[in-house]
Amino acid sequence: MHNHLTYTPAGALLAALTAAILAQSAAAASAAPLQVQQVTDEVYAIVGPYEQRSPDNLANNATFGLIVTADGCVLVDPGGSWQGAAALEQVITTISDCQVTHVINSGGQDHRWLGNGYWQARGATVIASNDAVTDHQDRGSLQLSGLAFLIGDKLEGTEPAYADQTFDESLTLTLGGIEIQLHHVGQAHTPGDSFVWLPRQGVMFTGDIVYTERLLGVGEQSHAGSWIEVFQAMAAYEPQHVVPGHGQPTDLARATAETLEYLQHLRRAIGAYIDDGGDMQGSTKIDQSAFSHLLQFDALAGRNAQQVYSEMEWE
Repeated sequence: MHNHLTYTPAGALLAALTAAILAQSAAAASAAPLQVQQVTDEVYAIVGPYEQRSPDNLANNATFGLIVTADGCVLVDPGGSWQGAAALEQVITTISDCQVTHVINSGGQDHRWLGNGYWQARGATVIASNDAVTDHQDRGSLQLSGLAFLIGDKLEGTEPAYADQTFDESLTLTLGGIEIQLHHVGQAHTPGDSFVWLPRQGVMFTGDIVYTERLLGVGEQSHAGSWIEVFQAMAAYEPQHVVPGHGQPTDLARATAETLEYLQHLRRAIGAYIDDGGDMQGSTKIDQSAFSHLLQFDALAGRNAQQVYSEMEWE
């Protein structure tokens, strides 16, 4: 199923935000460590920290994207909380004075959608795959509980808010003469992961399909085998610039080395381990040392092995 959406400028921002919320937003904006990196003339990455969610980063521990057009800005992922979204907005004002008219949810993790309500209150249209919205509905309560523990009162104001526009497999948004393609081809880090392709600029926003600089996480919501296929579908576009879900803008070669090759290694090593009669507990001992230079390796490598064992045990 392929949808085509052309945006026509629609008018003013929604009004009536209270002074308290504005003050809260300003305070949040000063707290979040976010770095801007220009990718092309119209395209930017906003890079958050690589460590765990915390009161300082407001659950913005991920990489976000901004596409600047003559008819408004498109934000790739809204931030991990209401205050996290406010911090992103403050950063965006240093890049452009354009209104954020559209927000894309690239997947199901908290920083890919829990800031939706902030942007909707400002008049933006939120877009996500149908599988992502289902994932938001299924895991939202759990994610909010986790964030309450991790970021405490910085979660204030955050409520689940779902996409205004959804699609099954593909959607094309044309804004200010820039073509923006959204493609959901299967489950990767989360069931509804999508990549965002700008054909004229040669830029690919991958969301959590690609991790660089830090080790990716394979969770219960992930499927490493399908993730490999999704990565390969993304790579078939041969992007010149890759903006990962975690890490700085890079090229396809590094994305391949630090995401695809790691997933392939996990599946090969666990497959051989299962064939030798290994059990889940011992799966944490498979050799992953070729990837030990990546941040968060010690925290995630063993868990990843066990999750892939669970995935492959009955294949």
